[in-house]
Amino acid sequence: MEELTIIDAITKRSSKRKFLNKPVPRDIQEKILSSAAMTPSGANMQPWIVYAVSNAEVLKNIGDDIIKHIDAGGDVDQFIQYYPINWINPYKRRRITTGAGLYKHLDVDRKDEQRRKELWHDNYRWFAAQTVFFVFTDKSLIEGAQGALIDCGAYMQTLMLAAQAYGVDSCPQGSTTEYGKIIAKTLDTPDNLALLYSVVLGYEDKEAVQNSYQPERAPLNEIVTFIE
Repeated sequence: MEELTIIDAITKRSSKRKFLNKPVPRDIQEKILSSAAMTPSGANMQPWIVYAVSNAEVLKNIGDDIIKHIDAGGDVDQFIQYYPINWINPYKRRRITTGAGLYKHLDVDRKDEQRRKELWHDNYRWFAAQTVFFVFTDKSLIEGAQGALIDCGAYMQTLMLAAQAYGVDSCPQGSTTEYGKIIAKTLDTPDNLALLYSVVLGYEDKEAVQNSYQPERAPLNEIVTFIE
């Protein structure tokens, strides 16, 4: 396996939306999780609690429950408000540009509602991957406080970079954050846990056109102020 520097892992990693029918071995999952456990956190809280799911039936049940809820017209059912309630620029513009760019890349017409629906449902079919890490935290840690959310965000990044170093591709999913309560119910997790997000893990299908899409990143002069 090619050895990657941390910069290689950062620059080579991208979110994949189609995976091969190939499982991530348990020992590799454990290595990824052991590496991610080194993520720093405030007061060493280590607020992340992970359900590493590779059971095909369980993953299908979670996806079925979310899709059934969506198709019935159900609202988002989340523990935390993931997306802004009021979108403003430049964030709104970046969101629209990224979504429109992906559909154009896939040659999906903006009026093709059925195909767009199928692509959205792919999120809950885990893009054909066989392993998903669902990351929770204790509800008590996010009652009137946001530090655990910041720490768990750092944990997610470490998970994905560690995966990349072990030759495993990934995709973080805010789409599951929006249905965290449904996922918690299907997994029958303890009442004190709140789902924050999930990370799909697997091996990229290099023939899938969606995996060649790379959304643009904002230039440094748009996001950084140097004071020297």
